[in-house]
This record gives sequence, structure tokens and C-alpha cells, in this order.
Amino acid sequence: MAQIELTKDNTYKGNLILVTPELPLMQFSNANTMIPALEKQPEVRIAKEAAHSLRLLLSDIHCDSQIIAVSGFRTQQEQEEIWNDSIMENGLKFTQKFVAVPGHSEHQTGLAIDLAEEKENIDFICPNFPYTGIFQDFRKMAPHFGFIERYLSDKESITGIGAEPWHFRYVGYPHSIIMAEQNMVLEEYIHFLKESTDFWHPYTYHTMEKNIEISYISLDANNPVTLDVPDNSSYCISGTNEGGMIFSLWRKHNEY
Repeated sequence: MAQIELTKDNTYKGNLILVTPELPLMQFSNANTMIPALEKQPEVRIAKEAAHSLRLLLSDIHCDSQIIAVSGFRTQQEQEEIWNDSIMENGLKFTQKFVAVPGHSEHQTGLAIDLAEEKENIDFICPNFPYTGIFQDFRKMAPHFGFIERYLSDKESITGIGAEPWHFRYVGYPHSIIMAEQNMVLEEYIHFLKESTDFWHPYTYHTMEKNIEISYISLDANNPVTLDVPDNSSYCISGTNEGGMIFSLWRKHNEY
């Protein structure tokens, strides 16, 4: 067995961190680690893993030029500028619905991307990304590449954000698939794991070759937690930014 020690600091980083109007980003991402979301748009950058998955997704649906990136990673200063500019141009009510308060934006994680139909005039705040054609193909395939449509029209009371058909968030596989199949937004997914799992009683997602055991581990007490992990096992750990960690362990079907 290998041992992994988790500390409170680990809860602030990872693909599953929750950033909401009530829950600010506690650890800012390093701008120097971001890469172009698309090779043709070097100015729009996101986290490396998310960028690679996005490019594979667009290739899979044979998208050449119909979809472009509008906004990716933002620094605190950039988010402040967008917030202030939107208030001046659109008013406070509109801005509060479609622009996150600085420090509370998923774009500051490097895991979020706003996409649009490529055309002459594109609205930076609310770009057009229809539920038809290749745009809907993108939506359907996105969970297979680790992305979710983050802000859904029937989940506004949960997310606290108006529906944004253009905003996609990288959470990683298989979490994206589970959320899509169960019609969960990230808030609901983390709550589900927190309430129904622990390291010894995981939620198991079955694939053809392996089982993926997913569990919520609380670090609310600020005490380190040590996990015993089978040797040579593949696993992934992400903080939630709300006091816990989500641990995912890949096992072969006969590895028990």
C-alpha cells in the first residue's frame, strides 16, 4: 500500500473546485501555466489539461472554424475590469446576472471557457452558442472529454448564476459523464458525494475495463488525512474549495 497525506491546502486546487457567488476562489491560478485554448487563438488561454481536451473534442466533432473561443483564463485585474465595464455599459442588474464578482469567477481558475458561433459581431458577455447544429454536437460530446455546460436554465436557483449556454467548465472524466447522466450541476454533484460517500464507501462508476471509485473526504477539521492506496493504482485527487477533497480510484474489475 502507498500512503497519501491530504491537508487543508489541497482543498483549494483541482478540477472540481467550486467557485460561486458565495464561495470565492481561495488560491489564485498561475497565469504562466495557462496555454492557448485553440492554436488559432493564442490570446485566449486556459489550463493545459483543459486545452488539450478541448482541442480533441473539436477534432472529434470535425469542427473546423464554426466555433471560436471568446474568453478563457482571467486574472483578478481582468475580472475587475470586465465587472466595472459591464456595470457602466449594462447596469448593475445585468452585470450581477451574467458577470461574476471579481474573485468569484470560474474564469480565474483557468478551467472555464466561453465559446461562440464564429461570425462578424460577437457579444463578449453573452456570446451566441445555439442549441442546434455543430454547437449542439459539441454540447452532447463535451462530457466525454471532461467538460460540462456549467450554468443551466433550470438550475439557476442552485448555481446563483443566470443560464449561460456559452460557458463550459472542465471538471475531468468521469465526473463530467456522471453529472450529465444525472442532470447535476457541480454544486449538486459535490453535495451528493459529500452526503453519500466516504473513502470506505465510494460511489462506483462502471466502465468496460475498470471501476472508478469516487469518494468525498472532509478536511473541515483542518487535520491532515492519510489514505492507504493500493500499489500501482491510478488515482486522481481534487479539492472542492468548500472544505473537502474528491478522491477517484481506478480499479480493474478483479482488483479487490
